Amino acid sequence: MLQQFGFTQYESQVYQSLVTVEEPLDATAIVKRSEVPRSKVYEVLHRLGEKGLILESTVEKKRLYSALPLEATIEKLKADFEFNVQQLKNVQIKNTVRDDRVWTLKDNHSIQALLLELLQQAEASIVISGWADDLTLYLPILEEKFEQGLNINIHVIGEIKTNIPNVSTLIPDLQHTHLEKSRILIVDEQELIFAGIEESKWQAIRTQSNPLVKFFTEFFYHDVALTKITQKYRDIVMDDEEVREVLLNLRY
Repeated sequence: MLQQFGFTQYESQVYQSLVTVEEPLDATAIVKRSEVPRSKVYEVLHRLGEKGLILESTVEKKRLYSALPLEATIEKLKADFEFNVQQLKNVQIKNTVRDDRVWTLKDNHSIQALLLELLQQAEASIVISGWADDLTLYLPILEEKFEQGLNINIHVIGEIKTNIPNVSTLIPDLQHTHLEKSRILIVDEQELIFAGIEESKWQAIRTQSNPLVKFFTEFFYHDVALTKITQKYRDIVMDDEEVREVLLNLRY
């Protein structure tokens, strides 16, 4: 119950054993209901007491325990979360030198959060590519940055509606079965995030390595060029079996 909020398994079991009964319990009853070993239960009760999730009382020399009501616990967890977020915001960010290392990152929500952070930090230019349903999440900040005067270039698979003029749109051919979801973000020609799906899960790299930033910038404009050529000369290239076969095998 509480493990997803950073509590241990034993803490979660003890709290659940208390919150699901109407009467207070002593340690013996808690051991039976929670299946937490007797050798551990007092330690766990102490930690829950320190965290404010249980109430304690001594009645006729017997120590009794009761859970903080569920609604009160929810409010406490919310308050703790907001406090911790504020503490994070107050941490002074260190000035860092250019980092040429390549960092890996997993989990789609983490990757999206990092993309949004880098977009917020952009001061001069943004190069971004992805699928329409994915890029929609970033359109508000992209349009805000465009209004601030940043140079914004977008390559999108599918259609999006935006007031940003530099948008290259690829509408996939029905025969184009090799397209794979990915994201490229290059900020201020200095920092790169490239994300793709591997074994059904999003994974990403982040780096300020100048050769890699240049490579992925060229890769982005390679996609843009191919898209424009295919659109302008579609009938010609699609009628050429050899050229069509090459295009349909591309993963851009």
